[in-house]
Amino acid sequence: MIDYVEAGQCADITEFMNQDNYKDQFVDAGIEQCTYNDKIYAVPVENVSVAGIFYNKDVFENYGLEEPKTLTELEAICDKLVEEGVAPFALANATKWTGSMYFQYFATRKGGLEPFQNAAAGTGSFEDEAFQYAGEKIQEWVDKGYFNEGFNGMDDDSGQARQLFYTGQAAMDLMGSWFPGTVIGENPDFIEKVGFFPFPEVEDSDADQTLCVGTVGDNLYSISENCKDKEGAFKLIQSLLDEDAQKERKSFGKIVPLKNYEADDELTQEILDTVNAASGIQLWYDQYLPSEVAEVHKSTSQEIFGGLKTPEEANTELQKAMQDYLAK
Repeated sequence: MIDYVEAGQCADITEFMNQDNYKDQFVDAGIEQCTYNDKIYAVPVENVSVAGIFYNKDVFENYGLEEPKTLTELEAICDKLVEEGVAPFALANATKWTGSMYFQYFATRKGGLEPFQNAAAGTGSFEDEAFQYAGEKIQEWVDKGYFNEGFNGMDDDSGQARQLFYTGQAAMDLMGSWFPGTVIGENPDFIEKVGFFPFPEVEDSDADQTLCVGTVGDNLYSISENCKDKEGAFKLIQSLLDEDAQKERKSFGKIVPLKNYEADDELTQEILDTVNAASGIQLWYDQYLPSEVAEVHKSTSQEIFGGLKTPEEANTELQKAMQDYLAK
């Protein structure tokens, strides 16, 4: 969106969004994601997709575990599970984006949104301490055995991580909020055993700990600057969120990014509560970054998991890729 705005192709729709306080109907984080330089350029229409930690309720109950609020509490849970021979996290990282979510959350919990925004804009660096922290925590967790064996060679798309989750061989899965829909599709009876909590707080961080990683709106609908009837186009976008449209989206398991959206089940409501409490959203790195830089991020993240690169080496490589792109 930012690229289109800076190229003069995206219309400023702030005036339309402010009419009758229309923007106030949306989840705050969704409006934040559609805003650039204090102007609104899009409407968050489709679905809420944020990452959080899904857990096997039976495993937690068997070992007397409770949902953690802080990273220290989560690590205590992980240590307990390792002692019991259970992998704390199910991870299939051959697809790379699965592991990168850990990197993104650690960096966001440590530094907030600014380190990534600045690095992507060229006013900061991927060698910032937030990214260093992310790499170090990942390798610390790998060394402690917090992930299943062979994770970097396993494919998430074929459900290898979920099989560990279903069978209780792994207790948790950091995944996007599409996860319940996937579970319902392939193992519907198991959905009652799935719990959810947001990525825990890092206690010694000054960053806003309500931030989520993901998208609020999925497809953000914008209006062309060349449109001859911008108000008419805006009304068309509004029709995509009318009462009938909302009902249809809900039937497909979508979470509409509106404050008045009410979930039909406890699990979806917990996800929505997390989003409603968030002051902002860190958009997935691989969707925000230029494609060639995004690939470097995913590859270096995987290499951090595999111990093939130190966090310093990986972040230096990512920073060079960003600089090379900006220099074009």
